[in-house]
Amino acid sequence: MRLLKNTNIPFVGMRKVAYAISIILILAALVGLMVRGLNWSIDFTSGVAAKVDLKAAIPGVEAVRIDELRNVLKTSGYPEAEIQHVGPVEAGTFMIKIKSSHADDAVSSDTKTQIIRLISENFPKHMEGRDINRDVIEEIYEVGPKVGGELRTNSMLAVAIALVLMIIYIWFRFELIFGLMAIAALAHDVLIIVGVFALTGKEITIQIIAALLTIVGYSINDTIVIFDRIREDLKIRRKEPLEQVINYSLNETLSRTVVTSGTTFVTTLALYLFGGQVLNDFALAMCLGVIIGTYSSIFVASNLVVDFTKATHKEKQTAQHLTKRK
Repeated sequence: MRLLKNTNIPFVGMRKVAYAISIILILAALVGLMVRGLNWSIDFTSGVAAKVDLKAAIPGVEAVRIDELRNVLKTSGYPEAEIQHVGPVEAGTFMIKIKSSHADDAVSSDTKTQIIRLISENFPKHMEGRDINRDVIEEIYEVGPKVGGELRTNSMLAVAIALVLMIIYIWFRFELIFGLMAIAALAHDVLIIVGVFALTGKEITIQIIAALLTIVGYSINDTIVIFDRIREDLKIRRKEPLEQVINYSLNETLSRTVVTSGTTFVTTLALYLFGGQVLNDFALAMCLGVIIGTYSSIFVASNLVVDFTKATHKEKQTAQHLTKRK
């Protein structure tokens, strides 16, 4: 399906404006990272997470309010506990996350015991006729600082390895310059999204790392489609300047980019609006990733190739090498 036909938008000519926008976004992201830092979830630090069902078995008992549960934890020495509904509010199911402030596995074990005790003592009507370990505490687990630190390191390593492997793939399929510029665009995407999470104080969870890796794959696929069209157009338009050919290729692939990104964005937006709090941050990362990834594929990756080949005076050499690749 081709929505946009015969467009002639000067994407390459607009690259300085695009660079200015990218620089502003990157600086904002860096400020967020330096000033506020990343709010790592307990999966990457240490602490306890518990999923509790506080829906009473006895008819007529009023449902537990989230503010009521938060107040119990606050007055018991856990003011920073994070609580959110799981599913509909009337279901009475909550996810409680408490980060440990000490690098000691024993602290997490004590917190786990404390959560069970606090729920049992403060909500007796909701415990009647129910086994707390089987019916109320649906899930509870603890993460030690050593395990959390290893997981954080491995997550960063996974993203780094993915970027390096993509450079190697694009190097062999296209040119090293294309690979480096594509990775620069991907780093641009990841940095801005991570910066948004730093500025807003949202947690970096396992789901967010998964979202970042998904965004990296999505964005690089979009970029490779454009690079492939550039290579094909160079074979047809051998006498035209590289800058002009790239702009022509960007316009040729614009319809495909808009359709693909548009449908993906609608899906992720629906997930953000109707997926509930558990999926909210993951869907937000995906929405941002689709927007920023599409922007970088059109305005950043290819334009960086234009400027780099100009700066190194390798426009003709790059064009010749590309037309020889299959």
